[in-house]
Amino acid sequence: MFFPEGAVRVHLYGRPVDMRKSFDGLYALARHGVGQDPLSGHLFVFINRRATQMKVLYWDRSGFCIWAKRLESGRFVSDWSRTTSREM
Repeated sequence: MFFPEGAVRVHLYGRPVDMRKSFDGLYALARHGVGQDPLSGHLFVFINRRATQMKVLYWDRSGFCIWAKRLESGRFVSDWSRTTSREM
């Protein structure tokens, strides 16, 4: 899958997320928690409380995709108190 450079935005949700959430739950967080349209084609990144798992929600014009990553060691976020929702 190729993204036009500069056309795709990445939105990080700044609070821990229950990784049992799937398409509908992550859609709701992107819509109401991040305040963006999940159908925009942008990437929405969600991280669990221990910061060892990440899910990325993406709309590819025919349906939603979820990409997932689980770290064997290390963390995506070192301090949740300093993490905020933001666009990258």
